[in-house]
Amino acid sequence: MISLISTARAQEMLAKSIRELRLSKGLTQAGLAERSGVSLPTLRKFEQKGRISLESFLKIAMVLDRLERLIKALEPSGKEYTSIQDVLRDERTKKPQRGWRT
Repeated sequence: MISLISTARAQEMLAKSIRELRLSKGLTQAGLAERSGVSLPTLRKFEQKGRISLESFLKIAMVLDRLERLIKALEPSGKEYTSIQDVLRDERTKKPQRGWRT
């Protein structure tokens, strides 16, 4: 699947979302930094430029009660089809789960 969002834009969007979540919970940058164990300069840089390590991002997400949602959002959702032929091919190869009683 082709994404229309660049990685730089995704970083900006994530940083904005985290900032809004922080503010909605009434946390200052210093408060979130202290609770998450992420340094204040790192948090500031993230909110301004969207740059942060994965570990720090996950720590912040945990404090903001979003870690489980992130994990769930990345779980495979099943088969993804790229054409109707893929769907039809898959339907033909499905086997019945149980046999018929005679």
